Amino acid sequence: MKARNMSVFSEFLLLGLTEDPALQSIIFSLFLSMYLVTILGNLLIILAVSSDSHLHTPMYFFLSNLSLADICISTTTIPQMLVNIQRKRKAISYTGCLSQVCFVLIFAGLENFLLTAMAYDRYAAICHPLRYTAIMNPCLCVLLVLFSFSISTVDALLHILMVLRLSFCADLEIPHFFCELDQVIVLACSDTLINNILIYVTAGIFAGVPLFGIIFSYIHIVSSVLRMPSSGGMHKAFSTCGSHLSVVSLFYGTIFGVYISSAVTDSHRNAAVASVMYSVVPQMLNPFIYSLRNRDMKEALRKLMGRITSLL
Repeated sequence: MKARNMSVFSEFLLLGLTEDPALQSIIFSLFLSMYLVTILGNLLIILAVSSDSHLHTPMYFFLSNLSLADICISTTTIPQMLVNIQRKRKAISYTGCLSQVCFVLIFAGLENFLLTAMAYDRYAAICHPLRYTAIMNPCLCVLLVLFSFSISTVDALLHILMVLRLSFCADLEIPHFFCELDQVIVLACSDTLINNILIYVTAGIFAGVPLFGIIFSYIHIVSSVLRMPSSGGMHKAFSTCGSHLSVVSLFYGTIFGVYISSAVTDSHRNAAVASVMYSVVPQMLNPFIYSLRNRDMKEALRKLMGRITSLL
């Protein structure tokens, strides 16, 4: 196919999860509900952490930033889909599509690094309890968040700059509900070898290294816990890691599931449905995981709801 100048042909078409008109209203209601639950749940986590002085600790500082990243990821993808369904127009501008790719990469990468920082926090708390305050000082916590955001931004901008050099064809249909990097690259008419190599290299570095850090931290955590003399101490140590392990399993499990499903099936529609599992579901469930499994968080949320009710 003949490449088109993007100044002339400047739109992508987001085909969404289905083209069946009868299912559009159901999908709209489902995603709107999931989006509202995600925003409300993560916003409550942020407000609870900021309003309760007992939660002004490194673990909850990282958790509030994780909730903010979850809000940003969902806001980057779902509203555009809802607007397209309502307008029955599937187009997204070239600039809007690349912006969506960029922000998804930034906030997904930020979430990835924050989970690693939280694993390091648990490692310091359990393996070096007497030095925990000195190790996880406020300055280090802020630097870890800024470093995570900076690295994720550099990674996203690098991919976007490589996409900008590509020429695109006339058929710019993306079988997805948002602009995903690999789906955009597939539509290019020019050579995409460098782009694909870059995806694998950056995935190995920016996903593999944090995952290795999490595994390394928990190997030391398990080793330290097993050396504890009392079963009560072991239970308390593992309970503080339970929520984080659940979120890590959900985050990486859904990502690996998406790529495995993409490898074993040729259906773009099935791959789009599978992508919901990493781009929507974890962000919605994270607040429930931390609030239901954490006594301090439940108490802070109870106090927050009491304050909100008294104001109303």
